[in-house]
This record gives sequence, structure tokens and C-alpha cells, in this order.
Amino acid sequence: MIGLAKRLEEVWVPSEPDPVIMPRNSEGLYLLQRVRDEAHRFAITYHRSKRSKRMTASALDGVPGLGEHRRKALVTHFGSIARLKEATVDQITAVPGIGVATATAVLEALRPDRSEASE
Repeated sequence: MIGLAKRLEEVWVPSEPDPVIMPRNSEGLYLLQRVRDEAHRFAITYHRSKRSKRMTASALDGVPGLGEHRRKALVTHFGSIARLKEATVDQITAVPGIGVATATAVLEALRPDRSEASE
């Protein structure tokens, strides 16, 4: 295992106290740079994927009968989950493809503490 310092392109070996300085046009240095860059690309892609999934998770994910298309339609129509949470069943059913049962399920998922009070 080795480390490649980015700015000065120094090669650090665990058993050596000082870095190995390779010529700038060295094939070995070029290979190490490519391996380092690929490892960084892979890690960044993975991180972005995880962050993207986390950012798209919402309180609507577990609502029965509400798939990705309908979730997007609701959020687009209301602008945010907070505004959707304050909507009435009638306002939610105004969104194309959303019926009374789905609208009720959405409100129960978003405000479980008020679902009994609204009945």
C-alpha cells in the first residue's frame, strides 16, 4: 500500500520516512495518478449516489398506492411536503390521478397525530 500526495505528486511508502519523488514524465507516476484519480472518482460517485437517494427519500415513500409518479405530481403541485401536509383531502384530490383514498392515506402518513382529530 502506498499514498500519492496530490499537489507535489510525492509517493509515500509506509516503511519509508521520506517520500519517493518520481520524475514528472515517469510511466510509473502516470499509472499511480490514474489509479488515484479512479479511486477518487469511484468514491465520489458512490457518495453522490448515497446522498441523492437520501435527499429523495420522503415521508410519502410508505404511502400505499402512491408511486414515484404520483409523489412527484403531489410535490410539484404543492411545492413542498410542508404545504402538502397543510392541504385538505379536497385540495389533494384536485391533483390528477389522486383519489380520496390516496389523499386520506397521504394525510395520515404526513400528520399521524391529527388523523384521528380530523375524522
